[in-house]
Amino acid sequence: MKAIIDARKVAWRSRFANIASLSGLFTLLAATLLPYFLPRSQLLASILMIVGLFTAMVGIYFANRWVRKPRPEMVLDGELKSLSNSYRLYHYAHKAADHILLTPFGVTVLETVNLEGRFLYKNGRWKEYMRLGRALRYIVEEHLGDPIKAALSSQEFLRREFGQKITAGEAIPLNAVVVFTHPRCVLEVDETPIPVVKADHLKRVIPQKGNKLPEALYQQLQAFLEAKQSPD
Repeated sequence: MKAIIDARKVAWRSRFANIASLSGLFTLLAATLLPYFLPRSQLLASILMIVGLFTAMVGIYFANRWVRKPRPEMVLDGELKSLSNSYRLYHYAHKAADHILLTPFGVTVLETVNLEGRFLYKNGRWKEYMRLGRALRYIVEEHLGDPIKAALSSQEFLRREFGQKITAGEAIPLNAVVVFTHPRCVLEVDETPIPVVKADHLKRVIPQKGNKLPEALYQQLQAFLEAKQSPD
């Protein structure tokens, strides 16, 4: 499997996370020390405290997503690395989805959830069983939301893009999968409209047989997905 990532996008977001975190902490420190040097600056100190806290929280949120390892793309690469090079996994290549897998049989959108905890899907609804640690980190971590809805939305957006920009694009087989990438995730799902799996089961739901795409169409898809991508 060939993994292709927009390394500049990841690096920029990682730098932003670090800068925001440090800026927030320094602002909080300034807000704490300012009244000792300027006794009449309580209002300014309060404003700096709010700004510093907000900035630090934004930085921590982005750090949890873009700095803390393993990031979702690393997990996906590890799980799919044994596939042949006709499988090409694009990270952050397209606004439709963060992770798009081109296979000899079509395209698969991978919607990732990188959260620790126990997650249940039943009767069309998600439920998260939240422990104290997760509850304390809730405001600075990504939220579960509805990953199935997000995956289907990305799939439909990509379907429209293919239909408009690729010859015979409307005939391209297009699938969607939700992947929980955190190693300490417990997943319980029942009757999902698309596959929902932990990362170690991902390979089982990736198309590996069937009618292959015509070579010309495969090449068009590869060119389309790599148009704005920088190899890692």
